[in-house]
Formats: sequence, structure tokens, C-alpha cells
Amino acid sequence: MTLLIGSITIGLVLALLAVGIFISFRIFDFPDITAEGSFTFGAAITASLVIAGTNPILATALAFVGGMLAGAATGMIHTRFKINPLLSGILVMTALYSVNLHVMGRSNLPLLSKTTLFTWFENFSEKISGKDAVVNLLGWDVPAKELWTLLFCFLIILIFSLILYWFFRTQIGTAMRATGDNDQMIRALGVNTKRMIIFGVALSNGFIALAGSMLAQFQGFADVQMGIGMMVWGLASVIIGEALISDNSLGMVIAGTVIGAVLFRLLVAIALRWGMNPNDLKLITAAFVFLALVLPDFMKQTKKIKLFR
Repeated sequence: MTLLIGSITIGLVLALLAVGIFISFRIFDFPDITAEGSFTFGAAITASLVIAGTNPILATALAFVGGMLAGAATGMIHTRFKINPLLSGILVMTALYSVNLHVMGRSNLPLLSKTTLFTWFENFSEKISGKDAVVNLLGWDVPAKELWTLLFCFLIILIFSLILYWFFRTQIGTAMRATGDNDQMIRALGVNTKRMIIFGVALSNGFIALAGSMLAQFQGFADVQMGIGMMVWGLASVIIGEALISDNSLGMVIAGTVIGAVLFRLLVAIALRWGMNPNDLKLITAAFVFLALVLPDFMKQTKKIKLFR
């Protein structure tokens, strides 16, 4: 049960990553590989600032800003210099590897002895439930602090999802969605689509960096390699969410993205629990992404065959 709670918690943290990928891939149809660099960038900024004694909330907020700057750089390279979106992301991602090393000062920064957001969560849970309190959940004894941490992560992703839902229903948010759907039409209405793309990619990477910041604080360390494969992880979460929820309304798509992130993390945890080698984690991830891409079309074809019968 502890493994289940921890997997759901990490899934909720990585839901921020999935939401960021959703913005770039689904709202703007922008294949942004900057994610792998901005994820680590957010973790590096937070870890460095927390070690320096900065308030964890401020460190986390600055990680979000740092991610937005990285995304804005990608958007500007694409719009101002007419470089392919994928190549623009690769350029910024490559540059961020060196930037992250400079920010961290070395390849790994431990945070176990530092005060982070999750330290505050655990201290709060001890005040409410008592130190080393245990809760019986479905016949399993689970540390109360893990349940409180899960609850806090759920509230954080809920708040950000609601803010994002509200934002995309504002005038600017609607213009951003229209830019992704039909840029020629919205340009004819006087909207600067280049600015919309830059801001959209910046917002996307802000959420991705925020996910990196939260994950570093949850795991107790930041590593320069922690962003590798995160773009695929986020894309898989989006695809799984779309497969589970067929409703294309904005609110349901965002909810499906969050659910997909949690479910994808659970699938990986179950695979590891069944004895698969942790060294095969990326292989497992690729296999699940492949299934997520293939299954929707396979199910549609199956339904068509049944109808003809």
C-alpha cells in the first residue's frame, strides 16, 4: 500500500509535466523537446536556492519562471528565426544541459537535510496526526504523513488545473487555443500569432519546470540527468488520458491528462513490483507509450468490424 500511495503521489507531481506537454502538443501542435531540459532546469533552480537558504515557495516559483524563460527562448528561435519547432527545442535543450550544470555547480545536489515544501507537509501532518502516526487503510497500515503528502499534491494539481481551465477561457487563452486550431483565421482577426506561440511554449515549460522542482523536493535530490525521457513520459500521460476520456471539452481533457499521468505512473510501478529490472525502466516506458499510441486505433477498428458483422 505504501508503494501505491507513493506512486500516486509521484503521478500527481508528474501531472504538472503532463499538463505542460498538453499545452505545447495539443493546444499549439508544437513538438517541443525543450521539456527534457526545462524539467531539470526547474529542479536545478529549486535545489540550488533551497540549499542557499531560500524560502521553498519562492524557490519553486522561480523554477516556474525559469521554465517559462526556457520555453520563451524556444518560441523566439522558432518564430523569429524561422527554425523548425523540433530543432528549436533541441537547441535550447542542449544549451540547458550546460546551464543546469552551472546552476547546480555539480551533477547532483542532495536535499534530504534541507527544508522543502514536502518537509513542511510532513511537519504539518505530524502536528495534526502526531509523530509516526499510522492509518489503517483497507487493512493496510500506512504512515499518516504519506497520506497527507498525497492530499497536498492532489490539492496543488487541482488548483493549477482550475487556474489553467480558467485561463484558457479568458480572451488571451481563447486566442492561444485559436492560434493552435487555425492560425490564419486568428491572424486575420488581428492577433499576433507569434506572440501567442512564444507565450504558449513559455507557459508549457513553466509547468514542466514546476514538475521538476516538485519532484526534486519530493525525492530529496536534483540530478542533471533527471529530465531524460520526461517528454515521452508526459506525452504518454496525455495519450492515455485522451484514450480514457473521449469528451473533448477543455475541462475533461485537462482532467484526463492528470488521470493519465497517475495511471501511467501506476503501470510503471506495477511492472517494477512484478520483478522487472529497474534498468529496464525506459524500455518499460517506451513499451507503454507504444501501447497507448496503438490501442485507440485498434479499438476503433475492432468496433468497425463488429458493426459490419
